[in-house]
Amino acid sequence: MTGRGPAAPAPRTVLGLLGAFVTGTFVVGQARVNAELGARLGNGVLAAVISFGLGLVLLGVLVAVLPAGRRGLRRVGTARRRGSLRTWQLLGGLGGALLIAGQGLTAHVLGTALFTIAVVAGQSSGGLAVDRAGLGPSGPQPTTPPRVAGAVLMLGAVVLSVAPSVGSDVPVALALLPLAGGVAAATQQALNGRVAAAARGDERSVVASVLPAALTNFVVGFVALVLAGIVAVLLLGPPGALPGDWYLYLGGPFGAIFIGLGAWVVGQVGVLLLALGAVAGQVVGALVLDLVLPSAAGTPGLATVLGALLTLVAAGIAAAPWPPRARTTEGTRPDLPS
Repeated sequence: MTGRGPAAPAPRTVLGLLGAFVTGTFVVGQARVNAELGARLGNGVLAAVISFGLGLVLLGVLVAVLPAGRRGLRRVGTARRRGSLRTWQLLGGLGGALLIAGQGLTAHVLGTALFTIAVVAGQSSGGLAVDRAGLGPSGPQPTTPPRVAGAVLMLGAVVLSVAPSVGSDVPVALALLPLAGGVAAATQQALNGRVAAAARGDERSVVASVLPAALTNFVVGFVALVLAGIVAVLLLGPPGALPGDWYLYLGGPFGAIFIGLGAWVVGQVGVLLLALGAVAGQVVGALVLDLVLPSAAGTPGLATVLGALLTLVAAGIAAAPWPPRARTTEGTRPDLPS
């Protein structure tokens, strides 16, 4: 193959981006119900504890009843004892705990718009840094011009999409928490990918890899959030009564789905493309949700629609190979290992 024109993303990359997009739609659903649950309880951290706890129960049951999940969990323990998986690589759930706590604590104050901008800024910059450092299962990823351009364009798309909804009286300094949560989420996905790779071993079962990784993530995050919840109750006082609306408890199952799927996707495309694909899913998903179930902000405008479309373009640009992949003397270069 000659070097004429940009090379198209590999089929595996396209499939990974589609998976990342789906994870983003579940993030939107989780953010919506967790923010509402936190507002009803008067305690965002406690809402995060409930969400993580329900997700943990669901994953624990699935691992217990599925033989592939149990085999994968045993391989994680073996890898830890042999030293091929280090203790700090099991702590990805701390990043999820920080992000989900930020949802409950700041989303209703900042508004969905500014909260989303802050998280995306953290995910984009964090994804570039984490990939460069090689924390994910595929090792170091180069910081190529398409990846940088895609990250910058993604942030611009999100700003275009949600900026009209940012109020002038919003405490912008509070956005530092979701910004840090975005960086932590990028690190979380890389570490979860490491756990998923150890759980998979030589078995090609997706269940054997993603369930143990997601369960490990939720155990760590739940412990961290319980400790934070105790502090929050001491500072804020007892929470309100648990609401009876069943849909407010879907945050845990939604989280289990996107964490598990993300652990698989990161092995296919790396942390940055997972983050950008998920952001596209978040923005488009939020647009659809606002059209179907309008919020207090009203129906999305033209800028929101254009911004949502631009997120898809940004993810595609970031996925473009650089340089073209088939530049070898022995045939096409194989994809990076998952």
